[in-house]
Amino acid sequence: MLTVRLKRVGRKKKPFYNIVVMEKSFYINGKYVENLGYFDPIKKNSNTYLNMDRINFWIKNGATVSKKIKFLMKNYEDEKI
Repeated sequence: MLTVRLKRVGRKKKPFYNIVVMEKSFYINGKYVENLGYFDPIKKNSNTYLNMDRINFWIKNGATVSKKIKFLMKNYEDEKI
């Protein structure tokens, strides 16, 4: 089962996350199918990029979405309006 979730790539005490599609059973820093964007929680201005077309494609093809990604998608849509 595929899931859209965060993959941590930052250094110690400086988190940075890639938004990826990966197998649900894989370790959080394991192989992924596709990179869909990034999220930087340290920056005050929202430093987030989501490829909404690809995310919607994976959702339509049966991928589940984590809680944090749902939250980021909602905020990303509100900022673009």
